[in-house]
Amino acid sequence: MPGQRTRPSWENYFMDIATLVAKRSTCLRRSVGAVIVKDKRILSTGYNGAPSGLKHCIDIGCLREQLNIASGERHELCRGIHAEQNAIIQAAFHGVSIKNAALFCTNQPCSICAKMIINAGIKNICYRFGYADSMSEKMLKEADVKLIKL
Repeated sequence: MPGQRTRPSWENYFMDIATLVAKRSTCLRRSVGAVIVKDKRILSTGYNGAPSGLKHCIDIGCLREQLNIASGERHELCRGIHAEQNAIIQAAFHGVSIKNAALFCTNQPCSICAKMIINAGIKNICYRFGYADSMSEKMLKEADVKLIKL
């Protein structure tokens, strides 16, 4: 039919939004966006960057880069909060329950984020790009959290 357009699936719609959220990232190494969804409604979003009120890596540089730390290692030496963590924190800050929700994230969560996701009660994770953290995958599987690569 002329002029007819194709609508994205719900999964692609929310992943596209996570990709847009990632553009707010202030990390010099990787831009990540996350969207928490329940019943086809967005509950919270997050991107990776420094805590509120602190200087961002785009302004002062990256300590992990200066110390030549490989991706996926020594997370404690980063001033940034991961996108998934920020999305969970924002939901808590505003009193929004994310129990039984789904997380759409541009990258597969690391093991630190996986632990938070499990305890927050999130049941499904849709992601676009992988991440070198086999411990994360093992914990999510053990907790019966579905990991879906889009």
